[in-house]
Amino acid sequence: MRKSGNELSNYATGMKRFMRTLLAVVLIGASTVVHVLPLLVVALVKAAVRVEPVRRWCDQWLMTLAESWIGLNSWMIDNLTDTRIVVDGMPDAGLGGNYLVISNHQSWVDIPVLQKIFNRRLPLLRFFLKSRLIWVPLLGLAWWALDFPFMKRYSKQTLAKRPELAGRDIEATRRACRKFSDIPVAVMNFVEGTRFSPAKHAGQDSPYRHLLKPRAGGIAFVLDAMGDNIDTLVDVTISYCGPAPSLPDLFANKVSEIRVSVRTLPISQVPQCRAEGGDYTTDAEYRARFQRWINDLWREKDLTIDALRSRAGPSPSPDARSGNS
Repeated sequence: MRKSGNELSNYATGMKRFMRTLLAVVLIGASTVVHVLPLLVVALVKAAVRVEPVRRWCDQWLMTLAESWIGLNSWMIDNLTDTRIVVDGMPDAGLGGNYLVISNHQSWVDIPVLQKIFNRRLPLLRFFLKSRLIWVPLLGLAWWALDFPFMKRYSKQTLAKRPELAGRDIEATRRACRKFSDIPVAVMNFVEGTRFSPAKHAGQDSPYRHLLKPRAGGIAFVLDAMGDNIDTLVDVTISYCGPAPSLPDLFANKVSEIRVSVRTLPISQVPQCRAEGGDYTTDAEYRARFQRWINDLWREKDLTIDALRSRAGPSPSPDARSGNS
């Protein structure tokens, strides 16, 4: 039976998407191997040789390799997809100091997008990772080599059964942050703690239209551990045209546009870093004040997503080439 013109067109589009995705998978795999192996060598030298000039040299090479790795991933977004990434409020390149970067979280696509827009503009983004992720083949070793902090959080049920574990996650945060005392850093925190979904949104009875409820504790613990070393808060809002995509969707060229709003605030505007700051764990009044601050920030972010969606451009045809900005 002969296929109609529409069927042939859909088949051709599907094949193009498949080939784009396959090429992306091959390139990502090759890039991971090429970058992780030298990362491990340099990290082992840094761990073995406790001479300060050697350790500084190792840190420089680790950052160079990480930036190269992210750069190749960003090149693939630019050249294997037609996705427009429109960014408002980008901080100046080469700003000094250390950063706390916070963002809403809708998709795994958030991570390569954040890495792309901040690569070589801010210090390497370092995410707090669950401790079990160190066992992810190759990537776990790469995260270890780049000093990503691995955390082991305890549930309320576990703490009820084993109260001696209380406070260990906070101390683990402090130990992880001590690694950053001698190197430029941008600590990344997805404040909602998990990716957005309509089911999670309904289950939380979230007061926000586009966001889950923020979890203030993670930010408070980082600032408690690093408050004196953090200079700037970078507040990021990510919005997609349509439902949040998956990574395969991105490289299959199914994502027409991503809009990102970035604003930078002096860290002095965060309650933890003001003179009236307190202890998030033990000071109920301070904890309530800090939570009010993050809830106000999230209400602003909800309105920002409305504004970003209202400015979204028309979707391009699957094969139309669009520029990134």
